[in-house]
Amino acid sequence: MSTYRVTARRSGDWWALEVPDLPGVHSQTKRLDRAASEAREAISLMLDVEADSIEVEVETQLPPEVREVLQAVARAHKAAEAAALQEREAMVRAASVLTQNLSQRDAGEVMGVSFQRISQLLKSNMSRPSVSRGKQKDRKEDQTRARRAAKRHVG
Repeated sequence: MSTYRVTARRSGDWWALEVPDLPGVHSQTKRLDRAASEAREAISLMLDVEADSIEVEVETQLPPEVREVLQAVARAHKAAEAAALQEREAMVRAASVLTQNLSQRDAGEVMGVSFQRISQLLKSNMSRPSVSRGKQKDRKEDQTRARRAAKRHVG
């Protein structure tokens, strides 16, 4: 099975598709999510093979200002992941310290989370943190509760 590189760039309201390795193979699509399918079809017509036997890799060509914005998003996402890891580590440390002298229920009350969350934090393995949807939800709930607890338990 051959893999072809396809470039997609905006041309008015359409995405213009080109296959650099096959001069003369061009196509277009309204939606970028259809680019691979349209390119496969154009390549199959040119080579007289089944479209299913063709692999394509679509490279989107975007203006510099759009690439800069997307790079800023990627940097912000990476910073958010790092902050989330730091927060999780701090939550684990806090749970560990608090439960040395307090019950899990009391530690949860002080931290503004449930005692079940304290148990999860104590059991968590920090060697390979994962950020699943459930953990993202837990993290957001932890952030909200921790802010509330900090207001309640200041000084």
